[in-house]
Amino acid sequence: MKKKLYFISLGCAKNQVDSEIMLHELESRGLVLTPDPEEAEVVIVNTCSFIESATRESIDTILEAARLKQEGRCRVLAVAGCFPQRYRESLIAQLPEVDLFLGTESFVGIANQVLALLAGDKSETMILRPDPRLWAGPLSRTLTTGKGSAYLKIAEGCSNFCAYCTIPSIRGPFRSRDPKILLQEANNLAGQGVRELNLVAQDTTAYGTDLRPASSLMALLKALIRIESLQWLRLLYLRPERIAQPLLDFMAGEEKICPYLDIPIQHVSNAILKRMNRPYGGRKLQGLISRIRQTLPQAALRTTVMVGFPGEGEREFQELLNFITEVEFDHLGVFPFSPEEGTPAAQYADPVPLEISQKRVDLLMERQKEISFKKNQARIGTLEPVLVTGLSPESDLLIQGRTRFQAPEVDGVVYITEGEPRFGEIQMVKITEAHPYDLVGEICE
Repeated sequence: MKKKLYFISLGCAKNQVDSEIMLHELESRGLVLTPDPEEAEVVIVNTCSFIESATRESIDTILEAARLKQEGRCRVLAVAGCFPQRYRESLIAQLPEVDLFLGTESFVGIANQVLALLAGDKSETMILRPDPRLWAGPLSRTLTTGKGSAYLKIAEGCSNFCAYCTIPSIRGPFRSRDPKILLQEANNLAGQGVRELNLVAQDTTAYGTDLRPASSLMALLKALIRIESLQWLRLLYLRPERIAQPLLDFMAGEEKICPYLDIPIQHVSNAILKRMNRPYGGRKLQGLISRIRQTLPQAALRTTVMVGFPGEGEREFQELLNFITEVEFDHLGVFPFSPEEGTPAAQYADPVPLEISQKRVDLLMERQKEISFKKNQARIGTLEPVLVTGLSPESDLLIQGRTRFQAPEVDGVVYITEGEPRFGEIQMVKITEAHPYDLVGEICE
Protein backbone atom coordinates (compact mmCIF):
# COMPACT_ATOMS: atom_id res chain seq x y z
CA MET A 1 0.00 0.00 0.00
CA LYS A 2 1.13 3.53 -0.73
CA LYS A 3 2.42 5.53 2.20
CA LYS A 4 0.34 8.50 3.36
CA LEU A 5 1.92 11.93 3.64
CA TYR A 6 0.86 14.93 5.71
CA PHE A 7 2.56 18.20 4.69
CA ILE A 8 2.60 21.50 6.60
CA SER A 9 3.94 24.66 4.92
CA LEU A 10 4.61 27.71 7.09
CA GLY A 11 5.75 31.21 6.20
CA CYS A 12 5.78 33.23 3.02
CA ALA A 13 4.93 32.64 -0.63
CA LYS A 14 8.60 31.96 -1.42
CA ASN A 15 8.55 29.13 1.10
CA GLN A 16 5.32 27.88 -0.45
CA VAL A 17 7.09 27.42 -3.81
CA ASP A 18 9.70 25.25 -2.06
CA SER A 19 6.89 23.22 -0.48
CA GLU A 20 5.26 22.67 -3.87
CA ILE A 21 8.54 21.32 -5.28
CA MET A 22 8.85 18.90 -2.36
CA LEU A 23 5.23 17.81 -2.64
CA HIS A 24 5.54 16.99 -6.32
CA GLU A 25 8.72 14.97 -5.80
CA LEU A 26 7.18 12.98 -2.95
CA GLU A 27 3.93 12.32 -4.79
CA SER A 28 5.77 11.28 -7.94
CA ARG A 29 7.56 8.62 -5.86
CA GLY A 30 4.33 7.09 -4.64
CA LEU A 31 3.44 8.93 -1.43
CA VAL A 32 -0.21 9.98 -1.17
CA LEU A 33 -1.21 13.27 0.42
CA THR A 34 -3.75 12.97 3.23
CA PRO A 35 -5.67 15.76 5.02
CA ASP A 36 -5.70 13.70 8.23
CA PRO A 37 -2.40 13.90 10.18
CA GLU A 38 -3.40 10.91 12.32
CA GLU A 39 -3.32 8.68 9.22
CA ALA A 40 0.06 9.85 7.93
CA GLU A 41 3.13 7.65 8.01
CA VAL A 42 5.27 10.57 6.85
CA VAL A 43 4.93 14.12 8.22
CA ILE A 44 6.90 17.02 6.76
CA VAL A 45 7.03 20.56 8.12
CA ASN A 46 8.49 23.30 5.93
CA THR A 47 9.36 25.99 8.44
CA CYS A 48 9.78 29.75 8.72
CA SER A 49 12.19 31.37 11.17
CA PHE A 50 12.30 34.98 10.00
CA ILE A 51 11.19 36.44 13.34
CA GLU A 52 10.59 35.15 16.86
CA SER A 53 6.86 34.56 16.37
CA ALA A 54 7.56 32.51 13.22
CA THR A 55 10.19 30.49 15.08
CA ARG A 56 7.72 29.80 17.91
CA GLU A 57 5.10 28.69 15.40
CA SER A 58 7.64 26.36 13.77
CA ILE A 59 8.62 24.83 17.13
CA ASP A 60 4.99 24.36 18.20
CA THR A 61 4.14 22.74 14.86
CA ILE A 62 7.14 20.39 15.05
CA LEU A 63 6.25 19.35 18.61
CA GLU A 64 2.67 18.65 17.57
CA ALA A 65 3.98 16.59 14.65
CA ALA A 66 6.30 14.74 17.04
CA ARG A 67 3.22 13.72 19.04
CA LEU A 68 2.01 11.87 15.95
CA LYS A 69 5.07 9.60 16.19
CA GLN A 70 3.92 8.53 19.64
CA GLU A 71 0.15 8.44 19.17
CA GLY A 72 -0.44 8.20 15.42
CA ARG A 73 0.90 6.17 12.53
CA CYS A 74 3.82 8.52 11.79
CA ARG A 75 7.12 6.75 11.20
CA VAL A 76 9.11 9.58 9.59
CA LEU A 77 9.18 13.23 10.64
CA ALA A 78 11.16 15.65 8.44
CA VAL A 79 11.70 19.37 9.02
CA ALA A 80 12.81 21.65 6.18
CA GLY A 81 13.40 25.33 5.51
CA CYS A 82 14.55 28.36 7.47
CA PHE A 83 14.37 26.89 10.98
CA PRO A 84 17.05 24.19 10.49
CA GLN A 85 19.07 26.51 8.27
CA ARG A 86 19.16 29.12 11.03
CA TYR A 87 19.74 26.93 14.10
CA ARG A 88 21.65 24.07 12.45
CA GLU A 89 23.18 21.16 14.38
CA SER A 90 21.90 22.34 17.77
CA LEU A 91 18.46 21.09 16.75
CA ILE A 92 19.53 17.44 16.57
CA ALA A 93 19.83 17.18 20.35
CA GLN A 94 16.92 19.51 21.07
CA LEU A 95 14.45 17.70 18.78
CA PRO A 96 15.43 14.01 18.78
CA GLU A 97 11.99 13.06 17.42
CA VAL A 98 12.90 14.60 14.05
CA ASP A 99 14.41 12.06 11.65
CA LEU A 100 15.62 14.52 9.00
CA PHE A 101 16.46 18.23 8.85
CA LEU A 102 16.81 19.88 5.42
CA GLY A 103 18.03 23.43 4.78
CA THR A 104 16.53 26.11 2.55
CA GLU A 105 18.23 24.84 -0.63
CA SER A 106 18.85 21.17 0.18
CA PHE A 107 15.41 19.62 -0.23
CA VAL A 108 15.79 18.28 -3.78
CA GLY A 109 16.02 14.52 -3.30
CA ILE A 110 13.73 14.57 -0.27
CA ALA A 111 11.84 11.55 -1.66
CA ASN A 112 15.00 9.41 -1.61
CA GLN A 113 15.70 10.48 1.97
CA VAL A 114 12.15 9.73 3.15
CA LEU A 115 11.95 6.35 1.40
CA ALA A 116 15.30 5.37 2.90
CA LEU A 117 14.06 6.31 6.37
CA LEU A 118 10.91 4.25 5.86
CA ALA A 119 13.17 1.32 4.95
CA GLY A 120 15.15 1.77 8.18
CA ASP A 121 18.22 3.49 6.70
CA LYS A 122 19.18 6.65 8.61
CA SER A 123 22.44 7.87 7.12
CA GLU A 124 22.21 11.68 7.60
CA THR A 125 20.07 13.61 10.06
CA MET A 126 20.87 17.15 8.90
CA ILE A 127 21.57 18.26 5.33
CA LEU A 128 22.23 21.99 4.87
CA ARG A 129 24.43 22.09 1.78
CA PRO A 130 22.75 23.65 -1.29
CA ASP A 131 21.73 21.19 -3.99
CA PRO A 132 22.82 22.42 -7.46
CA ARG A 133 19.78 20.74 -9.02
CA LEU A 134 17.40 23.13 -7.28
CA TRP A 135 17.56 26.00 -9.78
CA ALA A 136 19.41 24.25 -12.62
CA GLY A 137 16.14 23.76 -14.51
CA PRO A 138 12.39 24.23 -14.16
CA LEU A 139 11.30 21.87 -11.38
CA SER A 140 7.78 20.43 -11.37
CA ARG A 141 5.44 21.49 -8.58
CA THR A 142 2.16 20.44 -6.99
CA LEU A 143 0.28 23.74 -6.95
CA THR A 144 -1.35 24.71 -3.66
CA THR A 145 -2.56 28.19 -4.64
CA GLY A 146 -6.07 27.43 -5.88
CA LYS A 147 -7.33 27.15 -9.41
CA GLY A 148 -5.70 29.36 -12.03
CA SER A 149 -2.99 30.96 -9.86
CA ALA A 150 0.67 30.29 -9.05
CA TYR A 151 3.78 31.93 -7.69
CA LEU A 152 6.97 32.28 -9.74
CA LYS A 153 10.05 32.55 -7.54
CA ILE A 154 12.47 34.65 -9.58
CA ALA A 155 15.36 34.90 -7.13
CA GLU A 156 16.71 33.51 -3.86
CA GLY A 157 18.33 35.25 -0.91
CA CYS A 158 18.87 38.93 -0.13
CA SER A 159 21.84 41.33 -0.11
CA ASN A 160 20.22 44.39 1.48
CA PHE A 161 21.18 43.74 5.14
CA CYS A 162 18.43 45.68 6.86
CA ALA A 163 19.39 46.08 10.52
CA TYR A 164 16.53 43.93 11.83
CA CYS A 165 16.48 41.15 9.25
CA THR A 166 17.78 37.57 9.43
CA ILE A 167 17.11 36.63 5.79
CA PRO A 168 20.65 37.24 4.41
CA SER A 169 22.13 35.01 7.12
CA ILE A 170 19.52 32.28 6.54
CA ARG A 171 19.07 32.29 2.77
CA GLY A 172 22.34 33.85 1.64
CA PRO A 173 23.02 36.65 -0.85
CA PHE A 174 20.62 37.65 -3.60
CA ARG A 175 20.78 35.36 -6.64
CA SER A 176 18.58 35.80 -9.69
CA ARG A 177 17.35 32.71 -11.47
CA ASP A 178 18.18 32.20 -15.14
CA PRO A 179 15.53 34.00 -17.25
CA LYS A 180 15.38 31.10 -19.75
CA ILE A 181 14.57 28.67 -16.94
CA LEU A 182 11.96 31.05 -15.52
CA LEU A 183 10.35 31.30 -18.95
CA GLN A 184 10.24 27.50 -19.21
CA GLU A 185 8.69 27.25 -15.75
CA ALA A 186 6.12 29.92 -16.56
CA ASN A 187 5.18 28.09 -19.78
CA ASN A 188 4.80 24.85 -17.81
CA LEU A 189 2.53 26.58 -15.30
CA ALA A 190 0.46 28.16 -18.06
CA GLY A 191 0.08 24.67 -19.55
CA GLN A 192 -1.44 23.56 -16.24
CA GLY A 193 -4.15 26.20 -16.51
CA VAL A 194 -2.45 29.02 -14.59
CA ARG A 195 -3.92 32.39 -15.58
CA GLU A 196 -2.34 34.54 -12.87
CA LEU A 197 1.39 34.48 -12.17
CA ASN A 198 2.60 36.22 -9.00
CA LEU A 199 6.30 37.10 -9.17
CA VAL A 200 8.07 36.77 -5.81
CA ALA A 201 11.57 37.24 -4.43
CA GLN A 202 13.01 38.84 -1.35
CA ASP A 203 13.74 41.88 -3.55
CA THR A 204 11.87 41.55 -6.84
CA THR A 205 13.08 44.87 -8.25
CA ALA A 206 16.71 43.71 -7.97
CA TYR A 207 16.08 40.87 -10.41
CA GLY A 208 18.78 40.44 -13.03
CA THR A 209 21.28 42.97 -11.64
CA ASP A 210 23.57 40.13 -10.51
CA LEU A 211 23.39 38.20 -13.79
CA ARG A 212 26.09 38.34 -16.46
CA PRO A 213 25.14 39.79 -18.83
CA ALA A 214 22.90 41.86 -16.59
CA SER A 215 19.14 41.68 -17.02
CA SER A 216 16.18 43.35 -15.34
CA LEU A 217 12.69 42.80 -14.03
CA MET A 218 11.31 44.67 -17.03
CA ALA A 219 13.14 42.38 -19.46
CA LEU A 220 11.69 39.35 -17.68
CA LEU A 221 8.20 40.82 -17.81
CA LYS A 222 8.52 41.47 -21.55
CA ALA A 223 9.25 37.77 -22.06
CA LEU A 224 6.46 36.59 -19.76
CA ILE A 225 3.70 38.67 -21.33
CA ARG A 226 4.27 36.81 -24.60
CA ILE A 227 2.86 33.63 -23.03
CA GLU A 228 -0.60 33.81 -24.54
CA SER A 229 -2.65 32.00 -21.90
CA LEU A 230 -1.21 34.03 -19.01
CA GLN A 231 -3.64 36.87 -18.38
CA TRP A 232 -2.37 38.47 -15.16
CA LEU A 233 1.17 39.13 -13.96
CA ARG A 234 1.45 40.51 -10.43
CA LEU A 235 4.55 42.02 -8.82
CA LEU A 236 5.16 41.40 -5.11
CA TYR A 237 7.94 42.65 -2.77
CA LEU A 238 9.16 45.75 -4.65
CA ARG A 239 11.89 47.74 -2.89
CA PRO A 240 10.89 51.44 -2.99
CA GLU A 241 14.33 52.78 -3.95
CA ARG A 242 14.46 50.56 -7.06
CA ILE A 243 11.07 51.38 -8.57
CA ALA A 244 12.15 53.40 -11.61
CA GLN A 245 9.87 55.43 -13.86
CA PRO A 246 10.48 53.21 -16.93
CA LEU A 247 9.03 50.25 -15.00
CA LEU A 248 5.92 52.26 -14.08
CA ASP A 249 5.51 53.44 -17.69
CA PHE A 250 5.83 49.85 -18.90
CA MET A 251 3.22 48.63 -16.40
CA ALA A 252 0.84 51.39 -17.50
CA GLY A 253 1.05 50.21 -21.10
CA GLU A 254 0.60 46.46 -20.52
CA GLU A 255 -2.86 45.10 -19.76
CA LYS A 256 -1.47 41.78 -18.53
CA ILE A 257 0.42 43.40 -15.67
CA CYS A 258 -1.96 43.92 -12.77
CA PRO A 259 -2.25 47.53 -11.59
CA TYR A 260 -0.95 46.47 -8.20
CA LEU A 261 2.29 47.30 -6.41
CA ASP A 262 3.41 45.67 -3.18
CA ILE A 263 6.00 48.05 -1.70
CA PRO A 264 7.20 47.26 1.85
CA ILE A 265 8.26 50.71 3.12
CA GLN A 266 8.75 49.60 6.80
CA HIS A 267 8.56 53.18 8.09
CA VAL A 268 8.49 56.82 7.03
CA SER A 269 10.54 58.57 9.74
CA ASN A 270 13.98 59.51 8.40
CA ALA A 271 15.62 58.71 11.73
CA ILE A 272 14.02 55.27 12.02
CA LEU A 273 14.68 54.39 8.37
CA LYS A 274 18.35 55.30 8.84
CA ARG A 275 18.59 53.04 11.92
CA MET A 276 16.90 50.28 9.92
CA ASN A 277 19.53 50.66 7.18
CA ARG A 278 16.86 51.48 4.59
CA PRO A 279 18.38 53.75 1.89
CA TYR A 280 15.56 56.31 1.50
CA GLY A 281 13.60 58.82 3.54
CA GLY A 282 10.04 59.97 3.95
CA ARG A 283 10.26 62.61 1.23
CA LYS A 284 11.42 60.07 -1.36
CA LEU A 285 8.54 57.79 -0.39
CA GLN A 286 6.06 60.64 -0.88
CA GLY A 287 7.61 61.35 -4.28
CA LEU A 288 7.39 57.68 -5.27
CA ILE A 289 3.71 57.42 -4.30
CA SER A 290 2.99 60.59 -6.27
CA ARG A 291 4.75 59.22 -9.39
CA ILE A 292 2.89 55.92 -9.14
CA ARG A 293 -0.49 57.63 -8.87
CA GLN A 294 0.28 59.94 -11.77
CA THR A 295 1.41 57.05 -13.99
CA LEU A 296 -1.00 54.36 -12.76
CA PRO A 297 -3.98 56.24 -11.27
CA GLN A 298 -5.99 53.02 -10.86
CA ALA A 299 -3.21 51.07 -9.17
CA ALA A 300 -3.79 49.35 -5.84
CA LEU A 301 -0.95 49.90 -3.37
CA ARG A 302 0.03 47.50 -0.62
CA THR A 303 2.71 48.04 1.99
CA THR A 304 4.03 46.61 5.24
CA VAL A 305 5.35 48.68 8.13
CA MET A 306 7.10 47.92 11.39
CA VAL A 307 6.26 49.63 14.68
CA GLY A 308 8.16 49.62 17.95
CA PHE A 309 11.60 49.75 16.33
CA PRO A 310 14.22 50.95 18.86
CA GLY A 311 14.07 54.72 19.06
CA GLU A 312 10.50 55.02 17.76
CA GLY A 313 8.92 57.61 20.03
CA GLU A 314 5.46 59.11 19.85
CA ARG A 315 6.64 61.69 17.31
CA GLU A 316 7.99 59.04 14.92
CA PHE A 317 4.90 56.89 15.29
CA GLN A 318 2.59 59.84 14.68
CA GLU A 319 4.56 60.61 11.53
CA LEU A 320 3.90 57.07 10.32
CA LEU A 321 0.21 57.22 11.27
CA ASN A 322 -0.20 60.53 9.45
CA PHE A 323 1.50 59.09 6.36
CA ILE A 324 -0.79 56.05 6.30
CA THR A 325 -3.81 58.34 6.71
CA GLU A 326 -2.69 60.68 3.93
CA VAL A 327 -1.55 58.10 1.36
CA GLU A 328 -4.48 55.69 1.90
CA PHE A 329 -2.88 52.42 0.91
CA ASP A 330 -5.35 49.85 -0.39
CA HIS A 331 -3.77 47.10 1.74
CA LEU A 332 -1.55 47.30 4.81
CA GLY A 333 0.34 44.83 6.95
CA VAL A 334 1.70 45.94 10.36
CA PHE A 335 4.24 44.07 12.48
CA PRO A 336 5.80 44.82 15.87
CA PHE A 337 9.60 44.88 15.97
CA SER A 338 11.20 41.62 17.03
CA PRO A 339 14.83 41.73 18.26
CA GLU A 340 16.42 38.86 16.35
CA GLU A 341 19.65 37.28 17.56
CA GLY A 342 22.56 38.13 15.29
CA THR A 343 21.06 41.32 13.84
CA PRO A 344 22.42 44.81 14.65
CA ALA A 345 18.99 46.04 15.75
CA ALA A 346 18.86 43.46 18.54
CA GLN A 347 21.62 45.46 20.29
CA TYR A 348 20.14 48.92 19.73
CA ALA A 349 19.37 51.19 22.68
CA ASP A 350 15.97 52.77 23.34
CA PRO A 351 13.80 49.65 23.05
CA VAL A 352 10.03 50.12 22.86
CA PRO A 353 7.97 48.03 25.33
CA LEU A 354 5.96 45.32 23.60
CA GLU A 355 2.66 46.56 25.01
CA ILE A 356 3.26 49.97 23.40
CA SER A 357 4.21 48.31 20.10
CA GLN A 358 1.00 46.30 20.15
CA LYS A 359 -1.10 49.40 20.81
CA ARG A 360 0.54 51.02 17.79
CA VAL A 361 -0.24 47.96 15.67
CA ASP A 362 -3.90 48.20 16.74
CA LEU A 363 -4.07 51.95 16.02
CA LEU A 364 -2.66 51.56 12.52
CA MET A 365 -4.89 48.62 11.67
CA GLU A 366 -7.98 50.43 12.94
CA ARG A 367 -7.13 53.39 10.71
CA GLN A 368 -6.47 51.05 7.77
CA LYS A 369 -9.81 49.31 8.32
CA GLU A 370 -11.57 52.65 7.78
CA ILE A 371 -9.52 53.35 4.65
CA SER A 372 -10.06 49.90 3.17
CA PHE A 373 -13.79 50.01 3.83
CA LYS A 374 -14.10 53.39 2.10
CA LYS A 375 -12.14 52.14 -0.92
CA ASN A 376 -14.18 48.95 -1.14
CA GLN A 377 -17.46 50.87 -0.93
CA ALA A 378 -16.35 52.88 -3.97
CA ARG A 379 -16.25 49.63 -5.97
CA ILE A 380 -19.95 48.84 -5.41
CA GLY A 381 -21.71 48.80 -8.77
CA THR A 382 -18.51 48.39 -10.78
CA LEU A 383 -17.75 45.49 -13.13
CA GLU A 384 -14.45 43.82 -12.32
CA PRO A 385 -12.59 40.91 -13.89
CA VAL A 386 -12.27 38.28 -11.14
CA LEU A 387 -10.16 35.14 -11.09
CA VAL A 388 -12.54 32.50 -9.70
CA THR A 389 -10.31 30.38 -7.47
CA GLY A 390 -12.76 27.87 -5.96
CA LEU A 391 -14.78 27.12 -2.86
CA SER A 392 -14.21 29.34 0.15
CA PRO A 393 -12.39 27.85 3.17
CA GLU A 394 -15.10 29.57 5.23
CA SER A 395 -17.93 27.46 3.77
CA ASP A 396 -18.54 24.98 0.95
CA LEU A 397 -21.61 27.08 0.14
CA LEU A 398 -19.46 30.08 -0.84
CA ILE A 399 -17.41 30.54 -4.00
CA GLN A 400 -14.60 33.05 -4.01
CA GLY A 401 -12.13 34.76 -6.29
CA ARG A 402 -9.90 37.82 -6.49
CA THR A 403 -9.78 41.02 -8.49
CA ARG A 404 -6.63 42.46 -10.03
CA PHE A 405 -6.40 44.57 -6.87
CA GLN A 406 -6.19 41.62 -4.46
CA ALA A 407 -3.09 39.47 -4.10
CA PRO A 408 -3.46 35.86 -2.92
CA GLU A 409 -3.46 35.11 0.81
CA VAL A 410 -2.49 38.59 2.04
CA ASP A 411 -5.46 40.66 0.79
CA GLY A 412 -9.21 40.20 0.83
CA VAL A 413 -11.32 38.18 -1.61
CA VAL A 414 -14.52 38.49 -3.66
CA TYR A 415 -17.36 36.22 -2.52
CA ILE A 416 -19.51 35.25 -5.49
CA THR A 417 -23.21 34.81 -4.73
CA GLU A 418 -24.77 34.34 -8.17
CA GLY A 419 -23.86 33.18 -11.67
CA GLU A 420 -22.13 30.18 -13.18
CA PRO A 421 -18.52 30.11 -11.97
CA ARG A 422 -15.70 28.52 -13.95
CA PHE A 423 -12.96 27.68 -11.47
CA GLY A 424 -9.53 28.84 -12.62
CA GLU A 425 -10.92 31.32 -15.15
CA ILE A 426 -11.27 35.11 -15.14
CA GLN A 427 -14.92 36.21 -15.30
CA MET A 428 -16.67 39.57 -15.10
CA VAL A 429 -18.27 40.20 -11.71
CA LYS A 430 -20.54 43.03 -10.65
CA ILE A 431 -19.63 44.17 -7.14
CA THR A 432 -22.80 44.36 -5.04
CA GLU A 433 -21.55 44.65 -1.47
CA ALA A 434 -18.46 45.82 0.39
CA HIS A 435 -16.86 44.93 3.71
CA PRO A 436 -13.66 46.32 5.28
CA TYR A 437 -11.45 43.78 3.51
CA ASP A 438 -13.70 41.64 1.27
CA LEU A 439 -16.15 42.27 -1.58
CA VAL A 440 -19.32 40.47 -2.67
CA GLY A 441 -20.47 40.18 -6.27
CA GLU A 442 -22.39 38.40 -9.02
CA ILE A 443 -21.01 36.90 -12.20
CA CYS A 444 -22.19 38.87 -15.24
CA GLU A 445 -21.41 37.26 -18.59
